[in-house]
Amino acid sequence: MNTINNSNLSNLRWQEETGVPENKNGQLTQEDFFSLLTEQLSMQDPTKPVDNDQMIAQMTSFTMADSLNKLNTNFENFAASMTSNQALQASSLIGQNVLVLGNQGVLKSGSDVSGVIVNEKAGHEMKITIENGIGQTVRVLELGSNQPGNIEFSWDGTDGRGNVLPPGDYKFTARAKVGNEVKEVPLAMHRHVNSVSLASSSQGVILNLSGNQSIKLTDVLEIGG
Repeated sequence: MNTINNSNLSNLRWQEETGVPENKNGQLTQEDFFSLLTEQLSMQDPTKPVDNDQMIAQMTSFTMADSLNKLNTNFENFAASMTSNQALQASSLIGQNVLVLGNQGVLKSGSDVSGVIVNEKAGHEMKITIENGIGQTVRVLELGSNQPGNIEFSWDGTDGRGNVLPPGDYKFTARAKVGNEVKEVPLAMHRHVNSVSLASSSQGVILNLSGNQSIKLTDVLEIGG
């Protein structure tokens, strides 16, 4: 009678499969590329070996792909760092006034509303029309004739009769006669910075202004005023 040796049975167990290690983030690393290359070499036809130039080209492609992946990671870290630094710098603007393009001004009790007329050409009969939240004209500021250049102005919050108007948002429109034509002139308004928000790296730092308006830090023309 033949006797079965248990030690021989242990040799009949299935061998664990070997292959490319699992990458948890779903991306191929340089180690994965070289594992694939090794597998490719082991499976090649002995009568038609891989050309040296092809091997070098594949290895170069693997190296470039890995380098680009590392470069993207470094760039994302750099962008996040820059955004954080900008946020820290922008935090010093909280409580200050900044000059931004636009025609919306916010009147607060006991304070004036100021801005700048961005005047590119000499104009005559220049005036600023101020409207309240429902579109009613509450004041017209007469500025006469002016040469090209920025023209500063301010409004004390009163109507044409000297009555103090309620706090709120007001719209400013500047017009001037250039030649024989009356044209609208761009404005920039001083706005109060209430807070700073840290947005995505593509948007950068956001300044939250009085009057429920938000702008990018890069849109600030002047600090103070």
